[in-house]
Amino acid sequence: MYATERHERIARAIARDGRVSVAELSREFGVTAETIRRDLDQLEQQGRLRRVHGGAVGAGSTTLAETSLLERLPQRSDEKDRIAKAAVRFVPGSFRGSLLLDAGSTTSRLADLLATWQPAASDATIDVSTNSLHIASTLHGSPHLRLRILGGAVRGITGAAVGPATVRQLSELRPDIAFIGTNGVSVEFGLSTPDEAEAAAKAAMVRAARRVIVLADSTKLQSEALVRFADLADIDTLITDTSPQADLAAALAAADVEVVLA
Repeated sequence: MYATERHERIARAIARDGRVSVAELSREFGVTAETIRRDLDQLEQQGRLRRVHGGAVGAGSTTLAETSLLERLPQRSDEKDRIAKAAVRFVPGSFRGSLLLDAGSTTSRLADLLATWQPAASDATIDVSTNSLHIASTLHGSPHLRLRILGGAVRGITGAAVGPATVRQLSELRPDIAFIGTNGVSVEFGLSTPDEAEAAAKAAMVRAARRVIVLADSTKLQSEALVRFADLADIDTLITDTSPQADLAAALAAADVEVVLA
């Protein structure tokens, strides 16, 4: 295979998956790791990707990269729908307790399902807290949900309430399950997000909940954003759409994190 053909296939893989690894490309193309590294270097010089430890990500992917909620909602919709359907199984009709929903596009898909949640007993309700304006709007009026909106300064890009007031309110809650979104899940850095204030709110959610379930599509796996808000050992379950890479899978297992494939 010519180098130009490898380059095009690498570029397509990044566009599709968000990330490539040197080891996987070396096996796929039957060339040495050093050859793949040269390929990635050339593609980076052309502005088509960005080198990271062990591989490469899209050229626009940086630790501060963040798109708006409205932009993210329609992206990878099939994967997010599957993740949301797997997540709602943790809230069966027999569930009696409290939930905490983090702001995000995948948690918003879960909120769509919770809006029509039906209890086993017709007069039963569950308590749902969120710092997301979008999720609060989705859940408002649902007959079997008691909705609590966390206050704070609202970030326009995500529609999430953040800041000291939000963190203080979270410190006074002990929800049974927190469903958390993330921009990155990695072996070395744990869970991360680009914004410091949003990271503080997420960290407070993780501390508050009895059980922490992270919803992350496969583009978030082995990615890192600027600010860490939790270690792998701080979470109980990861719901994603593709099996994590071997090193991440091993780290999750060592941290006793249940991985659910949607």
